[in-house]
This record gives sequence, C-alpha cells and structure tokens, in this order.
Amino acid sequence: MRITHVSALAAAFLALGTATAAAAPNAADSPRQAIARAYLDALVSHDASAVPFAPDATRVEVGLRTGYSGPQLSADLENGLQYRVIQGIRDLTMSESGDTVTTHYLLDTGVAGIRLTTVEITETFVIPVDSIQTIEATITPVL
Repeated sequence: MRITHVSALAAAFLALGTATAAAAPNAADSPRQAIARAYLDALVSHDASAVPFAPDATRVEVGLRTGYSGPQLSADLENGLQYRVIQGIRDLTMSESGDTVTTHYLLDTGVAGIRLTTVEITETFVIPVDSIQTIEATITPVL
C-alpha cells in the first residue's frame, strides 16, 4: 500500500499530537482506584501494559458499545487513532462505592501540541476483584 503525501502528513500530525500529561499515580488510591487511574494513564501514554482488563471486559461510550473484550480494549488504547489526539487529563476526581469507581475529569485533545477541544468525561468502572469488567463513559463538550 502506498502512503500519499496527505495521509503521511496526517499521520505525522497524529504522532505529534500525542500527549505527555497523564493521571499521576497517587499513593492514597485504593487498589480499585489505582486500576482506574492506570486506564486513564494509558489513554494518554498509549501503553496499556499496566491496565488489567477482564478477558470479557466491555466499554460503553455515550450509549454505544466501543469495547468488546479486554484484548481489544488494550489494543485500542495502544494503537487506536481515536486516542492519538489526547493531549492530557486534568482536574481528575475519583470516588468509590463497593466494586465501582467513578472518575470525573477534563480531557484535552489536539494535534501538533495545539489544543483543539476539551471535553468533560465521567467514567464508571466496575472492578469486581483486580481487573476492569466494564467501563461506562459519558462525554460532554466544554464550551
């Protein structure tokens, strides 16, 4: 397959748009919160090696199923173009109730170091023991 100048340029901008800001580790996190934080870190770093997914893990984003298995979710975090525009996560808060961790944060996206948009995200993680079983995400544009 031949890469055209336009697609090569687009790939370069996507590569330059990768972020450096992530959800910093926090010693005060519970084990479940640390797992949720590892997922958030992988959104920014594109390294899912520290994210424990159940084999049959699922993800629902704004009512649409976007994750069908742990291996697919890991592959998407590492290679999905939809994540390459993420520049960073900020203003993170987390709460926990039973086996559920709820995160709320702002996510900045852009290319080549230029921020294009910010969205407000709430993600609810069900983590029964030591791996993510389900993620449900709601996304709201920040005006």
